[in-house]
Amino acid sequence: MKQFPRAAALVGIGALALAACGSAPEEPASGGSDGGGSSDFKACMVSDSGGFDDHSFNESGKTGLDKAKSELDIATQTAESKGDADFVPNINNLVSSDCSLIFTVGFLLGPATGTSAKAHPDTKFAIIDSTAQDENGGAITVDNVKPVSFDTAQASYLAGYVAAGTSKTGKVATYGGMNIPTVTIFMDGFADGVAKYNEVHGTDVQVLGWNKATQDGSFTGDFEDQSKGKALTDTFYGQGADIVMPVAGPVGAGSLASAKEHDGTSVIWVDSDGYESVDDKASKPLILTSVMKGIAPAVEDVTKAAVDDKFDNTPYVGTLANAGVDLAPYHDQEANVPQNVQDEVTQLKQDIIDGKITVESAASPKS
Repeated sequence: MKQFPRAAALVGIGALALAACGSAPEEPASGGSDGGGSSDFKACMVSDSGGFDDHSFNESGKTGLDKAKSELDIATQTAESKGDADFVPNINNLVSSDCSLIFTVGFLLGPATGTSAKAHPDTKFAIIDSTAQDENGGAITVDNVKPVSFDTAQASYLAGYVAAGTSKTGKVATYGGMNIPTVTIFMDGFADGVAKYNEVHGTDVQVLGWNKATQDGSFTGDFEDQSKGKALTDTFYGQGADIVMPVAGPVGAGSLASAKEHDGTSVIWVDSDGYESVDDKASKPLILTSVMKGIAPAVEDVTKAAVDDKFDNTPYVGTLANAGVDLAPYHDQEANVPQNVQDEVTQLKQDIIDGKITVESAASPKS
């Protein structure tokens, strides 16, 4: 497993791939050349339909690209997708723009990435949260595609433990945007963390919204409609849950809106430290913690390797051990998390790093 030295600098907020590739739109999707750089190396990036200003997954990738541009003195260009039909034309546009390295952001850009990479073997690709895929969505290995994935089940396990140990009602909840691996991996880890707390403390904290055994649960159906996130979170709070973990990118803002209306409730954010990245100041105190993944530093390091002619297709998997995933501080909620729970989570993290505890999810990436 290759490790990235800057992966400890977890920044940005993640969202998830939203749709599979489709036919080309009548007009090209928005994007642009950001120029810069004195070298002839050009790093490029295609967003999913959330766009680069989503305060989420795409924005985190763009943050890493911008840092690489500044630190490595290279040129960059981006292409922003408004829908699934934009994926293929956006990638093709960047290939035609002589990009040296093209990042594709999200699981469901896999087919478009696989097709384009095979058609353009001299262009380097890196796909975040997936591997290259064939036209049927099957994972494939392509010499010029580097998969960049994160075993978020490990950090979600810690979040589930915190939720169970902090809940006053004995009920917590999680939901997703879509039932895809990059979503369910969070939900699996969360459920297992709650189960671990129950095992240690002899309690029976319940998880609403997800059944790991059957892989069935609650999903909004997209990663854009915040009203769906609010409605679903309202339901969970109405059923007695007091902590909810949305795994739905910008839809999670709906959960924060719901928490504002329900006293004694809180939200666990995903992909980065929501306390730092959410704009609404009134929402920050409602965030118990966050399950973070180091998208931005991974983008930086993959770019640097390519600039140094050290690019390869060895998968990068972010874990607790290499700081590619982590649990955020409790910030304003620290006093609400019992000290014994904080201490136990610290030990659990080390036990996972040391291999004493194995967090398993069918969606965990393979190194």
